[in-house]
Amino acid sequence: MDPVLTRRACIGGLGMAAVATRLAAEEPSKAPPMIAGPDLATRRPAFVVPPGTIDTHTHIFGPQALFPYSPKRPYTPPEAPLAMFSTLHGRLGIDRAVIVNATVHGTDAAPVLDAIARSGGRYRGIVNIDDSFDEAALADLNERGIRGCRFTFISYLGGPADMGVFDRALPKIAPLGWHVDLYLEPKMIPQMAPRLQRLPVNYVIDHMGLPKAADGLEQPNFQALLKLLRDDEKCWVKVMGLERASAGGPPFADAVPFARALIETAPDRVIWGSDWPHPNVRFMPNDGDLVDLIPQYAPDPAARQKLLVDNPTRLFGFR
Repeated sequence: MDPVLTRRACIGGLGMAAVATRLAAEEPSKAPPMIAGPDLATRRPAFVVPPGTIDTHTHIFGPQALFPYSPKRPYTPPEAPLAMFSTLHGRLGIDRAVIVNATVHGTDAAPVLDAIARSGGRYRGIVNIDDSFDEAALADLNERGIRGCRFTFISYLGGPADMGVFDRALPKIAPLGWHVDLYLEPKMIPQMAPRLQRLPVNYVIDHMGLPKAADGLEQPNFQALLKLLRDDEKCWVKVMGLERASAGGPPFADAVPFARALIETAPDRVIWGSDWPHPNVRFMPNDGDLVDLIPQYAPDPAARQKLLVDNPTRLFGFR
């Protein structure tokens, strides 16, 4: 990667760490924990992604001078700005992406909208919303490249989401053709399945439903996800987060069967994402290694084309 960019990122990360340490000393009960940044020594993958590949799940963090973090954030990441992200995708051979606004920026969509505006049509976005977003505000976001909203139900990220806000959002987003992006605790999948099947919009399950590779393919929550994916044509799943599912760490081979099972269950409703810059992971992956996992769980070229290009093009309205 660009040595100047790498040096700036490292300096920025160290600066953020110092700030977080000082805040923790002053207000230990209020300072959000500092987390690790991404592996900056991105290895160029051996697998060459097909033209038009879309990374459907990535984040932009900062720079805070332009896009401050939310004071209510559950964690503090090192800055991972658009320039760093663009360099990463250049290394991986990917030129289209969906920026998902993480909890770090709350409901402030500015970093996502800025990235989309600078992309020349190559990016789309997913935002966090609350009741303050009326139909006019959502229509404006749609015009600027937003294609869905996200609700997080993960406990350490401040979940579960307010189901009242969730229910009130659906009639607002349905006319726009948006989908709902859901980050769920695994145990919530069977609990919420009947409710999800009644939704009037498409919904996308993040991170493969967070399976635990050590518990095997037959674990009930993952089987519930496969059933939901099989039975409901509104259900989509992001094939991503193998580093989160893995019990043994790199090269994350123990998580490959889960990705393969999802692709085989609904090849027309699975999409791929990197999850860069990988917040809150136990094993920090190298993104080149993650790309090289793709042909292991999608060995058929036709299935890969759907996963990486055709399916996300359809879901996010790329041209």
